[in-house]
Amino acid sequence: MEIPLLSDIVIILGLAVVVILLFQRFRLPTILGFLATGVIAGPHGLSLITATHDIEILAEIGVILLLFIIGMEFSLKSLALIKRTVLLGGATQVLATIGLVWLVMLLFDFSHGEAVFMGFLIALSSTAIVLKILQDKGEINSPQGRVVLGILIFQDIIVVPMMLLTPLMAGGTEDVGTALLWMALKGAFVIVFVLISARYLVPMLLFAVAKTKSKELFILCVVVICFAVAWLTSSLGLSLALGAFMAGLIISESEYSHQATSNILPFREIFTSFFFVSIGMLLDFSFMLQHLPIILFFTLLTFIIKGTVATVAARMLQYPLRISLLVGLSIFQVGEFAFILSKTGITQGLLSEETYQYFLSVSLLTMAVTPFVIEYYQKIARVIGAPFTSGEEPMPYNVTAADDHGELPHLDDHIVIIGYGVNGRNVAKAARHAQIPYVIVELNAITVKQERKMGEPIVYGDAVHPMILSHINMQKARVVVVAISDPEATRRIIASIREISDRIHLIVRTRFVQEMEENYRLGADEVIPEEFETSIEIFTRVLNKYLMPRDEIENFTQMIRSDNYEMLRSMAGIKNNSSAGFNLDLPEIEVASLRVLTKDEEIVGKPLLESGVRHRFHVTVVAIKRDGETILNIDAHTYIHKEDILYVVGKPAEIMRFNNYLKADGF
Repeated sequence: MEIPLLSDIVIILGLAVVVILLFQRFRLPTILGFLATGVIAGPHGLSLITATHDIEILAEIGVILLLFIIGMEFSLKSLALIKRTVLLGGATQVLATIGLVWLVMLLFDFSHGEAVFMGFLIALSSTAIVLKILQDKGEINSPQGRVVLGILIFQDIIVVPMMLLTPLMAGGTEDVGTALLWMALKGAFVIVFVLISARYLVPMLLFAVAKTKSKELFILCVVVICFAVAWLTSSLGLSLALGAFMAGLIISESEYSHQATSNILPFREIFTSFFFVSIGMLLDFSFMLQHLPIILFFTLLTFIIKGTVATVAARMLQYPLRISLLVGLSIFQVGEFAFILSKTGITQGLLSEETYQYFLSVSLLTMAVTPFVIEYYQKIARVIGAPFTSGEEPMPYNVTAADDHGELPHLDDHIVIIGYGVNGRNVAKAARHAQIPYVIVELNAITVKQERKMGEPIVYGDAVHPMILSHINMQKARVVVVAISDPEATRRIIASIREISDRIHLIVRTRFVQEMEENYRLGADEVIPEEFETSIEIFTRVLNKYLMPRDEIENFTQMIRSDNYEMLRSMAGIKNNSSAGFNLDLPEIEVASLRVLTKDEEIVGKPLLESGVRHRFHVTVVAIKRDGETILNIDAHTYIHKEDILYVVGKPAEIMRFNNYLKADGF
């Protein structure tokens, strides 16, 4: 028996392989390859696909899985942190876009209802495309990434009232007050359900499933949670994608979120490809060619309107112009939810077939250029913002010039910490403990306000601007730590610092090894890539457990670092004469450091020979650390004092027994 959907899947995936291989050869984005596949295989192309409705269902599954994983990688706590971005930034972007598009459409003799509805469509951006690209670039946690995510979340939520208002604008219903009240009640129910599930229900369920140690059951449980919550929100008249995002948030609060993400990721990649292909299948390519000048004009107009409005929205959130421009250059396109909403508009008579094809052409063109724009959006933002950033970025309301100018000019020989995330906070904590003067530069105005109230020497500003660096006495600093999540901004900061001084010791945190070479070239003294330092730390601990000599471990790690971290990939080829004959097949022994807390006079204040440590506990003391100094010449006449740290060798069980004895109460 022939299955039409199976042949269509084979055609789509097979054609996608060929097209994407061709696109990769010319270094074109993968997403663009999927869109092109849809155009070629669709009804307006070669008509290779027959089960178009089934393909749309697979595409919908792709969007569900995409937002499900985004929800898992986020969390309710993270969402609470950006609630201002979601509400203020999202509302500004959506409402201002609708207003401007409404005015433009009135100029082309559209009715008020049609003009507002077109504003609805244009206001929505592509969550699937933008978040995937930002994730691939590692910028989802950058300042622009957080603002973009907040605005996109608001857009996904606002789709629901848009769909309720559409019949009203078409004259299909008059009881809009009841409909909006009913929608608010549904939304409140979903929020309560998510909070209760995240706190109580899902952690208990996943714990019970994880105890079975069945991988199949765990995957099944995660998939059921995803689609069950999506189905619930859909049944309430909300969007499937919003339900999937909520399901991800529920699981993100449990300790099993990382395992769930790794299990679902392969499915997401397959189904999201169907989504992009299905979007391409909607386009009537011949119509686009016939009306190309008009379509290009409206595409450019959409780019300008949406980009400008999103930039203004980010500025209202008190982000610098550079970050605001990056936000505008990220969400200028028309998104996937607009296609769903457009079907409602066609049904209600707010969108003619011709207007629909114009809308499709403009939407797909904006989607198609999105990967190129985001790839180069740092450079584009620099060019656009150059005339407006010749001076210092304005301070937000919560950082007064009097505060800063009253404190910072006295800084000398200090540490400058750029970025106040986890790494920045730890550096500040260490500097505070060591009583080293420091100053923090942070882009998040809310963080600046909160930390300033707690007494932190923190200022608002974008450190890529020399005026900000001058304001924090950069020329007098001894050490600068750059700990931000924006690779392009990091490079610009390094260049700006080196223009000020060559003597400053510059330490840079990056995410990936590939970013090291460029940062060193620009003038960084030390570049610490997170992905590699994690592997170094793991390997060091592994070798320590096998009792490889400390100097050999240090030589090994130094060898890796000196070769630009490439030695780790060829571990088998390392030739080290000093350890060539080292035998890792050792008896069950352990080296441990134990603190002497007991007051037992049988050990404290007596030499090792009289205390009988070796005879009684079957462990050997090989070194003692006392008052910050390490005693290595250990013999029978060496005394043990209270608060000494003893370095001992022995079997794990015997060391544990000795450690219990050394505790304050002894046996």
